[in-house]
Amino acid sequence: MSQLRDKNHGCEWDKKQTFESISPFTIEEAYEVADSIARQDNDDLKEELGDLLLQVVFLSQIASEENLFSFDDVVEIITQKLIRRHPYVFLDKRNHSSEDQIYQWENIKKEERIQKEQSGILDGIAKNLPSLKRSQKIQERVSGVGFDWPNAQGVFEKIREETQELEEAIFSDDKESIREEIGDLLMIVTNLARHLDIDSEEALNRANNKFIDRFKYIEDLIEKTNTDFEKLELKDLNALWEDSKKLS
Repeated sequence: MSQLRDKNHGCEWDKKQTFESISPFTIEEAYEVADSIARQDNDDLKEELGDLLLQVVFLSQIASEENLFSFDDVVEIITQKLIRRHPYVFLDKRNHSSEDQIYQWENIKKEERIQKEQSGILDGIAKNLPSLKRSQKIQERVSGVGFDWPNAQGVFEKIREETQELEEAIFSDDKESIREEIGDLLMIVTNLARHLDIDSEEALNRANNKFIDRFKYIEDLIEKTNTDFEKLELKDLNALWEDSKKLS
């Protein structure tokens, strides 16, 4: 990477890159790692992990050139963090349950946020996380201080309330209110997923993939009959959709 960034003989594209320009690629590579895991493609996973590691090296090289920190510093700080967050393994060794470790982990993270002068309950949650993931993290944090429904039933009641408010916003034809109410509804549904120990991001991604598979089934059937989509009525498409649901 230092050769690629060399001012005299390096790659012209690599030399131009900054923290800001590389950041989107880092996010993309992380998603590609997750995708290869979901597809259980180990050869692809090996390659994608290399691509993700390259992003870490690339950003560390930029930082080194600006005298901010080095790649070795990155490795050292994560090593220290792992030791600090797992005292039962590295420092005060003793048998412990998963619940013990989670409790200890959360307390240690609270201390770390204080040291970073992140005094607010919601400080430190990345703003550029996927929206569902960020929403779930927000609600996990506030739940930790008791700001939450005691069970999923209370969330269901809130969903009904938000649905009613959305209907009223649609009836009033107020675009900004509609946007706000849809956001509220999505956030409450995410909270319901959290109460049911479901990752909302993963759940929606699975739903997306399921929809794609079922729609592909419809496309294949239509292609086999040499029919155009435009010539089919909605009731015909719905019938094909119901057929596709029998496959999964």
